[in-house]
Amino acid sequence: MLVTPSFAQDAEPVPTENLNTETGVEDHGAEGSGLFPPFDSSTFASQLLWLAITFGLFYLFMQRVIVPRIGGILENRRDRIASDFDEAERLKSEADEAIAAYEQELAEAKSKASLIGQRARDDAKAEADIERTQIESDLAAKMAEAEKRITEIKARALGEVDVIAEDTTVAIVEQLTGSTVTPATASAAVKAVANEE
Repeated sequence: MLVTPSFAQDAEPVPTENLNTETGVEDHGAEGSGLFPPFDSSTFASQLLWLAITFGLFYLFMQRVIVPRIGGILENRRDRIASDFDEAERLKSEADEAIAAYEQELAEAKSKASLIGQRARDDAKAEADIERTQIESDLAAKMAEAEKRITEIKARALGEVDVIAEDTTVAIVEQLTGSTVTPATASAAVKAVANEE
């Protein structure tokens, strides 16, 4: 507290009969030598008694109130941890089952995809075989038709060769001998020469 000069003048003087001159502390008539009470050996017995009573009450309070509450809290936490652990185990087993089901479905999907791919390959091969067979049959028909036309052309050409040979024979005989030969005679001569070969 800040003491101002005006306040110091208004304040009442402290009586000095109860004031200890050595310490400047007011003495309220305490019997004894002025020691701090806990260090006074004459009060040790009462201090020990009150210490035992206080310790006993504190011990009972701890035993009946604090320790059961802490035990209950620990038990609740232990139960919660155990239930959380059980829940985690359950979720882990569900996750493992889901992974196993996923892997099984994936394997089934792969086998189905392989089967579909194999079917598609077989279908494509069958279609290709049918198309190839059809193309081969078309080519064989065209080839047979071409051979037939070649045979006809060859036969016609060979037939015309006889006519050309007869005409040439008639022309050569007329040129060389100056006489005319009938086409029937020329034809017979060409056939006789052709038979000799």
